[in-house]
Amino acid sequence: MKSYTYYLFIFLFSLLSNSQINKELNLEDIYLNRTFNQDWVWGLNSMNNGKEYSIIEYQNNLVNIDLYSYKTGKRIKTILSSTEIDSIIFDDYKFNSSEDKILLKVKSEPIYRYSEKSFVYAYDLNNKKLVKVFDKKISLPEFSPNGKMISYVYNNNIYIYDLITKKTIACTNDGMKNKIIYGATDWVYEEEFALVKGYEWSSNSKYIAFLRFDESDVKEFSMDIFKQDLYPSQEKFKYPKAGEKNSKVSIFVFDTNSETTKKINEGLNKFEYTPRIYWTKNSEKLCFFKLNRHQNHLKLILTNPKTGKTEIVYEEKDQAYIDIHDNITFLDDGFIWTSEKDGFNHIYQFYYNTKEMKQITKGDFEITNFYGYNDKKNLIYFQSNEKSPIQKHIYSIKINGDKKTILSKKDGINNAVFSKKLEYFINTNSSANTPNYITLNDKRGKLIRVLKDSKKLNSILSEYNLSNKEFFSFETNYNVKLNGWMIKPKDFDPNKKYPVLMYVYGGPGNQQVLDRWGGNNYMWYQYLTQKDIIVVCVDNRGTGGRGSKFKKCTYRELGKLETEDQIAANKYLSTLNYVDKNKIGIWGWSYGGYMSSLCLFKGHDIFKFAIAVAPVTNWRFYDSIYTERYMRTPQENPEGYDLNSPINFVNKLKGNYLLVHGSADDNVHYQNTMEMISALVNENKQFDLFIYPDKNHGIYGGNTRLHLMTKITDFIIKNL
Repeated sequence: MKSYTYYLFIFLFSLLSNSQINKELNLEDIYLNRTFNQDWVWGLNSMNNGKEYSIIEYQNNLVNIDLYSYKTGKRIKTILSSTEIDSIIFDDYKFNSSEDKILLKVKSEPIYRYSEKSFVYAYDLNNKKLVKVFDKKISLPEFSPNGKMISYVYNNNIYIYDLITKKTIACTNDGMKNKIIYGATDWVYEEEFALVKGYEWSSNSKYIAFLRFDESDVKEFSMDIFKQDLYPSQEKFKYPKAGEKNSKVSIFVFDTNSETTKKINEGLNKFEYTPRIYWTKNSEKLCFFKLNRHQNHLKLILTNPKTGKTEIVYEEKDQAYIDIHDNITFLDDGFIWTSEKDGFNHIYQFYYNTKEMKQITKGDFEITNFYGYNDKKNLIYFQSNEKSPIQKHIYSIKINGDKKTILSKKDGINNAVFSKKLEYFINTNSSANTPNYITLNDKRGKLIRVLKDSKKLNSILSEYNLSNKEFFSFETNYNVKLNGWMIKPKDFDPNKKYPVLMYVYGGPGNQQVLDRWGGNNYMWYQYLTQKDIIVVCVDNRGTGGRGSKFKKCTYRELGKLETEDQIAANKYLSTLNYVDKNKIGIWGWSYGGYMSSLCLFKGHDIFKFAIAVAPVTNWRFYDSIYTERYMRTPQENPEGYDLNSPINFVNKLKGNYLLVHGSADDNVHYQNTMEMISALVNENKQFDLFIYPDKNHGIYGGNTRLHLMTKITDFIIKNL
């Protein structure tokens, strides 16, 4: 009896243990309940001394800015608590240069992808006083370097609030919605150059250099906003489409002493775009970038705001296009810079006097991030994919190219945030099947301590019978090696035939096949594997991480080679014994929706279905900067636009097609889907359609993402 009881206990315990590690995933936990959120460090800010950092911490409906030691990891003190400022809940903060004042953003709301507006307060840590900078929401607030003033943009004009006199100075006064913008940027600069703040302070606080956008000749785009009003309203903004007129951009400098404004003479260069402005180490020298409309000729120009003297100091040309970046550090005698001029993105040092450009890193790999230069140690810190195109590691190297050292220890994707004096860095590591592991390291990469280890998430994941994401590669009939990943069902049987869902993005320079944690979509793919579906992703030609030749081979004909590669991936998968070649579908979002549509139409005999979320359906409908970078204008390259537009191939549709869009998409306009609908109807092709009212390109908010992914999931299961 004793023995029977013992074995019964063991049996029941085994059943309980198995049930605990075989929980079924559900979409509510993935997309609504935040069950699978990984650890992050929020609001990280390195202090001036390079030995301490501050972070935002939320507790019981309050928010604190807490100070920590890099070396010990101990909390030193709370710098500011919302209890000290009438329980105002701020969502972001920024110190002045002397760290005795803090800018606080409250109730921030997005404008477009990167821009936002907020109520802004300044808090003085010495006298414990809180000042509201303006009584309405403002954008791009910034302390002057001396900490005595706060600049900001309101109603398309630049203002300066003097913290001593409490007076506000209007630097500009003729800004007007959809006509003139000062200090901020227009929609297309924000989206495609990632330039949001269109002004910069000189280090001596004497000057503000700013951009002026004249949108007068740019055509207006309008979106109906439905909400729950009796009559819909319209949102109107300037949006230059491919081949159409752009904003006219000019540069001005405001002198805070004389309160006068001077226009910078750009006579040396009439190029279309001004994608960057910086002050050099010298407060009397402003650097700005000029880029031609084809985006294959870049000039770096120095100007003296006092004398007006202007000089082109560096030029770069490319047969295809040049990507704009912020990988620049100014030195006394030049600057450090990254360029693809040798076929891979590498680090260079440029000298003003000799115009010499000395290459620092070399090899068939990409510099994927530039962290900074320690002039005392002559060390440069950067991220690269030298170990593998699907991994990223942190490195240091002497400025003369010697003693390259790998600082990150774990495989996967490593992202660093360095302290201001580059003595420490916080490394966030994840891999394909492992969520964030965040560590503090010294400048040599030595582990000081673990900050976050996603312990809670790892414990939750252990309750599910998950499959591993596996990496593979294959060679196409075009003799091109492509990388991919695959997730198989946990109880995978190689003698069984499985349906396959392919995920595609495929846009220029983008990479989806990376050894990193995939967040909620990774968990959704795991959910699909529990339905006996294999999930696959392949990076086609044109994607990043493998040099400029691989990335830029799609120039002037977006969609052609990419679609060939995705069709080749389908055919490769069809040769695998465990794949049901008659049940392969594909889905994608944005550029991926464009690709999934093209694949279904051009690969009509091999793809069973496609799902296209917020797709570009005709490049003539998309913005000027992005589209022309890769295609030139429709006037110059009409065949490139037409021969790979999904709209022109709908007559080939055989499989099932789900088309999804948000009606308030300011990026890929709902117009794309409306034109696709018209083309499908004209060819009498049946399809499924779902529109999310008043949702933008991300299609989120409340239950929206859960609803969307439920609809997509049901469509997949029904068709596979």
